[in-house]
Amino acid sequence: MKPEIPPLPTQSRSFLTIALIEMWERFGYYGMQALIVYFMVQRLGFDDSRANLVWSAAAALIYVSPAIGGWIGDKVLGTKRSMVLGALVLTVGYALMAVPTENTWFLFCALGVVVVGNGLFKPNTANLVRRIYEGDDSKIDSAFTLYYMAVNVGSTISMLATPWIKDYVNATYGGELGWHIAFGACSVGLVVGLFNVFIMRATISHVGSLPDERPLDVGKLGAVLAGGVVMVGMSAVILEYQTLARIFVYLAGFVVLGIFIHLIRKSAPNERAGLTAALVLTLQSVFFFIFYQQMSTSLSLFALRNVDLEFSLFGAHLFDWAPAQFQALNAIWIMVLSPVLAWAYSAAGRSGKDLSIAGKFALGFFAVALGFFAYGVAGLFAVDGKTSSWVMVAGYGLYSLGELLVSGLGLAMVARYVPVRMSGFMMGAYYVATGISQYLGGVVANLASVPSDVTNPVQTLPIYTSLFNHLGVGALVCTGIALAVLPLMRRLSATHHAHN
Repeated sequence: MKPEIPPLPTQSRSFLTIALIEMWERFGYYGMQALIVYFMVQRLGFDDSRANLVWSAAAALIYVSPAIGGWIGDKVLGTKRSMVLGALVLTVGYALMAVPTENTWFLFCALGVVVVGNGLFKPNTANLVRRIYEGDDSKIDSAFTLYYMAVNVGSTISMLATPWIKDYVNATYGGELGWHIAFGACSVGLVVGLFNVFIMRATISHVGSLPDERPLDVGKLGAVLAGGVVMVGMSAVILEYQTLARIFVYLAGFVVLGIFIHLIRKSAPNERAGLTAALVLTLQSVFFFIFYQQMSTSLSLFALRNVDLEFSLFGAHLFDWAPAQFQALNAIWIMVLSPVLAWAYSAAGRSGKDLSIAGKFALGFFAVALGFFAYGVAGLFAVDGKTSSWVMVAGYGLYSLGELLVSGLGLAMVARYVPVRMSGFMMGAYYVATGISQYLGGVVANLASVPSDVTNPVQTLPIYTSLFNHLGVGALVCTGIALAVLPLMRRLSATHHAHN
């Protein structure tokens, strides 16, 4: 008598397991991001320019590293094992940031550990989602939109919590220990996420890459960990020396573009159209993330210097926020808008009227343009150099809609157009493109660097509003480009679907 084979877990249960670990990982990352620029400016004494570029270089490394992590998941350790190992390394990275020291090399090494952990974690979680819903384009779009919502559940909680923890500890106990307690809270989030995966591991037992099906090779694990230690040291050096950071980021861009073109040329004819479509949309994503990086740089410092921190309605005081907490508006809006868009995508798919990803990208850039113009126009109504906190709510709403339409579908784009055999690497390549644009976003943010001797809000306001208006114009240009390539994208998509 043959043993009875248990039924496979439902797609929803498998998706929930991945979404939960992603939620807690993002709790750690965005909790750290909410404070890191402020920490460098207010605690370490960095000027705006250095803080913007150090964090943007770190963000670039954090997003470049998945190109290697995706390959490790596909070919070396396995997708699931790489995801868990990445979460463990991230736990260590945030724990190091909790150590109360002002030594910049220690901070840069801790960020290097985060770089390595993210490289292992990020592409492999996304790849698991792709494997769960493989073969159903409408479900993939919907799943990645809900996946994006899970990201923002974690980030909302942490971006509200870590600034509050920092302020509460500093006010209660004096000194500056609150910064490090807040960073330590990020590490706790990863512990909870790992516990969730352990409890729910049966729901993802059937998905993964080929190495997941084989016994763990301890030698390969040791090699990966040794390589990670080397990468931590290299990351710290890159963060310390800005010229080196520039060279590294631009070199990474040329390498990935070259590999992308090589894969297109060497791929089978039936794969070429999909890869070309993925390249076009990835290049558009690069422009989007230049805008995205403003959230943790220029918009973050704008909130510190030129936003009234009081929320009031019809003259009645509601509450006050710390400047860092305004970053949570992005995640809050993502959670509000994600279910609406996921439902709209599924409904359109059922009726055969689904808008192409390229069309959604064009709409996304237009929404981003309106968001930046909202910040720019707000300067006309400022009182003593301070704009209303409600302007931030409106601007982030438009900005977040654009993010969902572009960034939220970036991974779905890879899942749609890229062959399974190279999906891990291509997920990583997408993140490399994201990292490059994060660094470029920091360079753009420095156009609004405020000199250390300028402290009056009336003087700093026009510096920021000028940048935001120019970014709005830039987003309109990107909208035009996205619309112009729509006919090309339709042809490529039609060819891709005809052969698949």
